[in-house]
Amino acid sequence: MSSGPEPRAKHRLILASASPRRLELLAQIGIRPDLVLPTDVDESPLKRELPRDTAQRLARAKAEAAAAVQPDGLVIAADTVVACGRRCLPKPDDPETARQCLALLSGRRHRVYGGVAVRAPDRAATVRLVTTVVAFKRLSEAEVAGYLASGEWGGKAGGYAIQGLAALFVRWIAGSYSNVVGLPLFETAALLAGVGYPVLAAARDDDGC
Repeated sequence: MSSGPEPRAKHRLILASASPRRLELLAQIGIRPDLVLPTDVDESPLKRELPRDTAQRLARAKAEAAAAVQPDGLVIAADTVVACGRRCLPKPDDPETARQCLALLSGRRHRVYGGVAVRAPDRAATVRLVTTVVAFKRLSEAEVAGYLASGEWGGKAGGYAIQGLAALFVRWIAGSYSNVVGLPLFETAALLAGVGYPVLAAARDDDGC
């Protein structure tokens, strides 16, 4: 016997990102935003800003920027920072920059900081920081050349996509895999549930149940 109607979301769900990877990750847990709304936020780190702080600041800024356009929406925003020590690695737009990133990552550990923010109407954004440690094997010149030729590095934080060919380079990972891809799913779902979004009901609806 049914216990009553499933709870429904009270507000339109907005993803403040143009990243197809984040859409795919949300779909993995049955969440499909009503609107994708990329934001124009300068992602440059501030002087002396730690990478972890950069990720949180930018996630919050993206959430607030989207909320300014859609004040009645429930906004998800995120930012991913790949860091070697205190240095934030760029999102390369040319092969030489990507090569420099791979040279820094080769044979060592690095951290991926994921900032995720959820902003409900009439509330300030709530932000969580997720840290994943990734260890790369030592890369040969042939491996670097092959990866550069693939083009996968384009626009990716740190110059690599763990969900693609770069999986060949990862010796081990400690922490959230989805965070490295672009959105920490456990924390995102927890934040949404915290503001009343029916995460499990959305997943069931997506399955047609």
